[in-house]
Order: sequence, then structure tokens, then C-alpha cells
Amino acid sequence: MRDVTSPAAAGMLRRVELAVSRRVYGLREGDHLALLAGHGVEAGEARPYSPGDDVRRIDWTVTARTEVAHVRDAIAERELDVLALVDLSGSQDFGTGSWRKVDLAQALLAAVGTLATRGHDRLGSVFLTGSGPVSTPVRAGRAHLAAMLMGADRLSRVGGTADLAEGIDRLDALGRRRGLAVIITDFIGPMTWERPLARLAQRHDTIAIELVDRREMRLPDTGFLTIVDPETGRRRTVDTGRYELRLAFAAAADQNRRDIAAAISRTGADHLRLWTDQPWVDPLIRFLQQRRRARVAGRSSLSLPGDPS
Repeated sequence: MRDVTSPAAAGMLRRVELAVSRRVYGLREGDHLALLAGHGVEAGEARPYSPGDDVRRIDWTVTARTEVAHVRDAIAERELDVLALVDLSGSQDFGTGSWRKVDLAQALLAAVGTLATRGHDRLGSVFLTGSGPVSTPVRAGRAHLAAMLMGADRLSRVGGTADLAEGIDRLDALGRRRGLAVIITDFIGPMTWERPLARLAQRHDTIAIELVDRREMRLPDTGFLTIVDPETGRRRTVDTGRYELRLAFAAAADQNRRDIAAAISRTGADHLRLWTDQPWVDPLIRFLQQRRRARVAGRSSLSLPGDPS
């Protein structure tokens, strides 16, 4: 595995930062993509309207109550706390495309961290491992991000079975003030995480990033195949030459993903599905753009699960 202090690992981090930065610089809105819509300013105290004031800042509630036009000035908002839960359990050590899920998860952490540090925001994390969740305190700066990635790389070797619900509760406890929570996982396993995720989404603006590999959705026709559960080590040999088996597997996998998408939607979190065999930088940036527009338009949640082509 990589060490972010090594030249190869440092190069990986630089490549992720460069890819994200180039994509952000190309946005029409400018060179900074805030992780939260409207981040950077908050409403100040109401005061009487003066000629030349922006009419979009009129506070109609105060105006109606006093019968005198009032506006609210914008004041600088404190830095944002960005909280990331990264699943490093055994199920992540799998990938038949360009990435293993665990590598994609770490790249996404680097991307989210890059956007946070560019916006002078603070970043904290919980890493989900077979030995339990491991927390990293909320701090600012690129050095903190690099240390966080080094910790994620080291912990990704642990493997084993992890409790996503416990990890979400730990992330909720890590954030002492309202901010942005990002969950990066494959959501494989019992769906005991729905209620904790709903609690998290009540306190924080929440994004659930679901990682999927194509072979988790469709079995190839390769004859007898031994399937190994990466978390428990259990093995099962199946005859993939049987069309009925492949059809039943696909139907069950599709239903599972629909159930996951529905559960995430019920929590109020936004949902993005990314695939190990497809590019992820542009889909992530497009998702953040669409999410920002949805927030401005007053829509409460966004779901872009996507299907493999």
C-alpha cells in the first residue's frame, strides 16, 4: 500500500489536487466551488432600507411587521467544518475496474479535503475499520489533510467487518457545530445505518457517496467461480454458466441498490453513486454544482445514483 510521505503517494495527492483544481478553475462561477451553497456569508441584523441597497436583501418579514422597508446586510461566515466518514473495511478491498473501492475512497477524501482547504475550511474524519472507528480531529490546512490520508492508507490494511451505523454516530459526535458531513462507503451489509444517517442529516448538510463495482451488480459467464467475502473470508462456489443464476443475481443486486437509494433519500441526505470503472472527478464536480443549484432553488435533497453503461 502507499505511504503519503513517499514520492509516489505525494504524487498521487498532487494529481488529485491538480485534477480537482483544473476542473474547478473551469467553472463559470469562478475559481472557487464552495462545498455548501451560500457558504461565505450569513445574514446580519435587519436595518431600514436606504437608497442604493440591494433589493434582494429586503427582509419581508420585518418589513411587513414594521411597515418600513428593512434589509439585512451580509456578514462574513466562519469557516466550515467538513466531516468525512471513510469506509476502509474489508468490502472496500475489491475492484475490477480502474480502482479498488478503497483507493477510490481515499482519492475522494483527498478531493473533498482539497476543496475544503481551498475554501479555508476545517476537516475532520472517521475511518471505519474492522477494529472499530478511528477519529481524526477537526483541523485546517494541507498538512493536516496529508496526515489524514497517511492514516487512511495505514488503516486500510486492517480489513474485517465494520459497523457503518457506529461510524456515523462517531462522525456525528465529532462535529460540534453545524457543517458538512460526507459519507464514503459501499453501503454493503445490514441497513442499520438509516436512522443514524437521518440524525446526522438533521444536524449537518450531508452527502452520501456510494461506491460500486460492476462485478457486484453482474456475474460474468465464466463457468464455476469461487466467490470470497472479503470481510468474513467465507467462500462459495457457483456455476456462473447458469443463465438463471446470473439473472437472479442481477435482480437481487439491482433491488439492493434501489433499497439503498430509497433509504438514503428518506434520511434527507444527498446521494451520489460512483463506479470503480468510470471517471469520478467530473461526476463529483457536476454533482456539487447541481447540489448547489438545488439548494438555491429550495430543493431539500439531490440523488444522482446513476447506472453503469
